[in-house]
Amino acid sequence: MRVIDLVEAGVVEGADEDSLETEPTFEGNALAKARHFFRVTSLPTLADDSGLEVDALGGAPGVHSKRWSGRTDLSGQALDDENNRLLLERLEGKAVRRARYVCAAAFCDGAREIVERGETAGEIISAPSGAGGFGYDPYFRSSELGRTFADVSMEEKARVSHRARAFAKLLRRMQENAPMR
Repeated sequence: MRVIDLVEAGVVEGADEDSLETEPTFEGNALAKARHFFRVTSLPTLADDSGLEVDALGGAPGVHSKRWSGRTDLSGQALDDENNRLLLERLEGKAVRRARYVCAAAFCDGAREIVERGETAGEIISAPSGAGGFGYDPYFRSSELGRTFADVSMEEKARVSHRARAFAKLLRRMQENAPMR
């Protein structure tokens, strides 16, 4: 099976895509996106939703990770900076800063819907470290790597990442549930 992205499938990015993430869980959002793009393309579709959960913040920012600051006037690095500023503000004075990245990966082909979750544990540090990554990566120190996701190479991050774990589980489930030939 050959995998293609939305551009190759001829899907033009639309403003309606932001409205797909309305579910209260990563699993619900991932499945909503997979269903939407399956309807648009009629092709078997993989989609995901991911974000950061911080214990001291009751799981926030959670499914709102990308837009947590509410700054709809910002995008890219400026939005990441504002989200990180808010994260540090909300964690001020908190001794325990346990956190985890979460990803739900979903598959939809019209006959089957499969969703799997991956997580990676860490903690939020007070000052950014590293020049790589994106989003909350400079503040997320991985328990397994002992460094922030912005400090490590893409290969190191992929070994423990929430997204890699979710998609590995999803692919295993898809193979287990593959139709007999």
